[in-house]
Amino acid sequence: MRELIRERTLSAGARLPSSRALADDLGVSRRLVVDAYAQLLAEGYLTARPGAGTYVAASAGQARGRSAPPAAAPLQFDFFPGSPDLASFPRTLWMRALRDVLRSAAPSAFAYPDPRGALELRTALAAYLRRVRGVVVEPRSLIICAGATQGLALLGRALVRRGVEGIAVEDPGLPPHRAVLAYAGLQVRGAAVDEQGLEVSGIEQPVVLCTPAHQCPTGVVLSPTRRGELVQWARAGGLVIEDDYDAEFRYDRTPLAALQGLAPEHVVYLGTVSKTLAPGLRLGWLVLPGSLIEAVTEAKMLEDLGSSTLEQLVLARLLESAAYDRHLRRARRRNRDRRDALLAAVARELPEARVTGISAGLHALVRLPAPFDVGRLLASAARRSLAVYPLSLHMISPPAESDALVLGYANLSEPAIDEGIRRLAAVLAEL
Repeated sequence: MRELIRERTLSAGARLPSSRALADDLGVSRRLVVDAYAQLLAEGYLTARPGAGTYVAASAGQARGRSAPPAAAPLQFDFFPGSPDLASFPRTLWMRALRDVLRSAAPSAFAYPDPRGALELRTALAAYLRRVRGVVVEPRSLIICAGATQGLALLGRALVRRGVEGIAVEDPGLPPHRAVLAYAGLQVRGAAVDEQGLEVSGIEQPVVLCTPAHQCPTGVVLSPTRRGELVQWARAGGLVIEDDYDAEFRYDRTPLAALQGLAPEHVVYLGTVSKTLAPGLRLGWLVLPGSLIEAVTEAKMLEDLGSSTLEQLVLARLLESAAYDRHLRRARRRNRDRRDALLAAVARELPEARVTGISAGLHALVRLPAPFDVGRLLASAARRSLAVYPLSLHMISPPAESDALVLGYANLSEPAIDEGIRRLAAVLAEL
């Protein structure tokens, strides 16, 4: 036991079995175990809590054996662009819906799931997407998946099995999405983005992944002209994967309907609750053209036999009761206020910088007056317990210098946004 504690196999705070249980397990007398525990208590390896049991002491093994690497402390002001306000997850709504589901669910809800997803969620989600995003969808064309990441992985594998070799992605775009598609076996090629969104003329692959509602990370919206060009490109034989990124969070006007509604047999629609509820739920969906339903369903079945049913039934209950809509209205107000706080802080602390992109989403693009060395910026920011994200990190071939930052604001309070931007100004002044 000394060696287990020294090597940290038994970590500080670990509860030990009772002397009787350990004696039975080892086939020795209880007296022997009691004496061993007493010796380890005297040496400081263990601590006893009256009525609660025996535990590994908090200081045990610190000066002996191998030392564990210190855990990196989380940075206090993290402007990660992909996070919603995690503290505002609707726990009460979720618990109420979960209790309702557990009371009313049939025994079959606990069986192996339908790989396409629970019919209750696919039905409720189809109605919601038709109403809110103008998606052409029926429950049969929906596949529930573990977030957008798994959705792309399933699509990638299905496309490779059909003989597709390459895919175009927006550049700059989301690095994890590029990695997932490459891991599925696709050759990933960049397509440029400008102030009107994706440059359709630059697509050189038979499939393209894009974010028309709110381009990540530049924050522009795909212009009406480009939307028309992209639909025409798809109808001529291409396939569009529409990641409806941040579509629920437009603050200045009602967002345009999903591109999928214009060409449903040529567009795959990808959505998730990672930004509206929490990424830890791992709930997303694909709306598929008829030609892809069977292949993606097979990929999902072989991947994990289907997603967890209980969470799906809870989300279905929130959609059916309009609780999800009410939650989104509150989230929009909160995110808009935090975006306003970010703009005000940038104007005050970095008067030469410009915030670009539409009033939407969970992040903003801050253009700086001069380029900076990315490595030096990140190191200097970390010393001030600050995390910021250069635009160059979203590029396929990132340069050593960048003149823009992608700053998320939804998971920071307004005072934290003010202090974080003040520290950013100090970092830039130092550089």
